Amino acid sequence: MLDVRRLRLLRELARRGTIAAVAEALAYSPSAVSQQLAVLEREAGLPLLERTGRRVRLTPAAQHLVGHAEAVLERLEQADADLAEARSGLAGVLRVGAFPTATRALVPAALVHLARRHPALEPMVHETDPAAVAHALRAGDLDVALVHEYDFVPAPAEPGLATRPLYGEAMYLAAPAGAEPEPERGPGGAAPDQGAVLRAHRDAPWITATPGTLCHTMTLRACQAAGFTPRVRHRIDEFATVLALVAAGQGVAVVPQLGVAGPPGPGVALTRLHMERRTKIAYRSGAGAHPAVAAFAESLRAAVPPDLAVPPEQGDPAVPRAGA
Repeated sequence: MLDVRRLRLLRELARRGTIAAVAEALAYSPSAVSQQLAVLEREAGLPLLERTGRRVRLTPAAQHLVGHAEAVLERLEQADADLAEARSGLAGVLRVGAFPTATRALVPAALVHLARRHPALEPMVHETDPAAVAHALRAGDLDVALVHEYDFVPAPAEPGLATRPLYGEAMYLAAPAGAEPEPERGPGGAAPDQGAVLRAHRDAPWITATPGTLCHTMTLRACQAAGFTPRVRHRIDEFATVLALVAAGQGVAVVPQLGVAGPPGPGVALTRLHMERRTKIAYRSGAGAHPAVAAFAESLRAAVPPDLAVPPEQGDPAVPRAGA
């Protein structure tokens, strides 16, 4: 009989690529991971790993087994959800991941809503970049999280996870007020399109998020789609600081609606772009029916500000998508 814990290790190796990364994520030693995978090979009765120098590669049989592991782990999540539903009342720790703007603008109100309905439930919020959420959920470090994607940055497929849409928000170009260049107009004097608005600032210094985040990639791709590569001066993840730098004449930036906590101030001019950032609730496949996850999702929906676009309620599609 194949051991579920060893199947989880194989699944993580398929996602993370190295035994060292699996060991670090799951609090094992690398030698312990190697030993457990060797036992799994004996249980399976055929080779699962091929060594190439210091790295290992999954054999075709191992790749096939990873698919079965995903199905098994999803069913275990469903079983856990069924047992939790059978117990009376919600209690215990719920580990929540959220990116900074959602942590500030949405999560506090959601926690108040949750505490009124389920006072024995203990949510623990961890500020987590969406790029790190998939690994944290699969490793069991988080139970539920908020992730987002942009029009120019479709999120990668994440087997083993599921999402529900929560809200969409507008995107703006933030520039120093009073010195905005006039963007070129379209044919026949039509209003400038998004590319024209961005190109009007092609010679300005830009402020982006740090490399590796979806926000950073979004700005680069939006500018490249407009025909230029931005000259980045500052790399800042916190949008209040970004707007302060814009007001100080330090550059221009693309910011989401929730990144503008209130009126931007006299030093900043905002131009609406034809882009959107979409936020979703993410959890392990099969865990959507868990009462604690469902209760927190309900509280999040209740806390969404009325000026954000809220999609109709949907089921639990497998995550085909998963920054600041």
